[in-house]
Amino acid sequence: MTTFTPSTAAETLSTIAWAAAEDSPLEILGHGSKRGIGRPQQSEHTLDLSKLSGVTLYEPAELVLSAKAGTPLAEIESLLAENGQQLAFEPMDYGPLLGGEPGPGTIGGVLAANLSGPRRLKAGAARDHILGIAAVSGRGGAFKSGGRVVKNVTGYDLSKLMANSWGTLAVFTDVTFKVLPAAETEVTLAIRGLLDHHAVAAMALALGSSAEVSSAAHLPERVAARVAGGSLGSDAATLLRIEGFGPSVAYRIAALKDLLKNAGPLQEISGSVSYSVWRDVRDCAPFADGSERPVWRVSMAPSQGHQMVLALRMQAAVDAFYDWQGGLIWLRMQQDDPEAGLLRGLIKKYGGGHATLVRATPSHRAAIPVFEPQAPQLAALSARLKAEFDPKNILNPGRMAPGAGSATLAPATEGGAQ
Repeated sequence: MTTFTPSTAAETLSTIAWAAAEDSPLEILGHGSKRGIGRPQQSEHTLDLSKLSGVTLYEPAELVLSAKAGTPLAEIESLLAENGQQLAFEPMDYGPLLGGEPGPGTIGGVLAANLSGPRRLKAGAARDHILGIAAVSGRGGAFKSGGRVVKNVTGYDLSKLMANSWGTLAVFTDVTFKVLPAAETEVTLAIRGLLDHHAVAAMALALGSSAEVSSAAHLPERVAARVAGGSLGSDAATLLRIEGFGPSVAYRIAALKDLLKNAGPLQEISGSVSYSVWRDVRDCAPFADGSERPVWRVSMAPSQGHQMVLALRMQAAVDAFYDWQGGLIWLRMQQDDPEAGLLRGLIKKYGGGHATLVRATPSHRAAIPVFEPQAPQLAALSARLKAEFDPKNILNPGRMAPGAGSATLAPATEGGAQ
């Protein structure tokens, strides 16, 4: 087994062209922070992009940043923070949840997994901020899509198409993202002690108000103690984040307190504690326990998610917490069995949605559909895309489904099946 470590786009192109000519499968890696998501790889060789690194363009006034695909996300976020800017979609760090260190993810992996965070309700995901890519297909051909200015995207947007492809269609060599100013002030209003169904109602009320809530999450009893170093205590916490200029945030927090004065005890959280709370919600810190107990990422209608969880708890031991106003549910099974059939059956019963098995043992990941199985028409279209971009199935073969499968065309509500 050979590991190729290209440091330029040309070297990446020649490596993939060789693999295509030799019908030799490649596992595509950045720093491997998401290596444990998907079916176990059985590729003959590895293409390690960690040396394909560096910011190639950053124009703060134009809100544009380009970087080579293997550039560490932490390096980019540090550069943006120095200039009072951010990736507004708040990409998740899967490292700790999958037993690794925080911070190793790459900017190419952000797009390949279509990452997002608690601000998804307001800012969208990676695919909503990508401006352009340079990439190499499984045919061994280089191509570009989009550009380096906000209004340069025309025609069929391959940049967005590649989001959520998990390296099964093409290998990025360079990506260009839109960046935005970071908020001057962040304050979180927590409602304490609510049961799940009351929390969902309170979040819906807050999101429907004029307070411009940027994030809404609910941490049930005991789960709350696992974020921000335990500073929230063990009582359930329903979290509402307000961001912007200081006076505006203060006004909107006051309005939110008045709106929710009868919902339950209110707690105002600001500064570094608020930041830590949302970072831990983003990174699924309550379930980053160093084990391989199955963890699911479920996306479904906010009004139905808590009902599905209640029904699931009647038949299986499970911990849960909610993001995106209740539309994103993180589940940790207390036993080794992922209960895939039970979970997906209940999701269908309660209005439909998508479930991705983001952590499990290799044997379970090999036996269970990790990504949500596609409807026949969508699966056929995905297979056609795979045949067009990677006809010999050399890029991350079998990662998303047995054979050539790809989940590139998952519905937007799924959140990229990150």
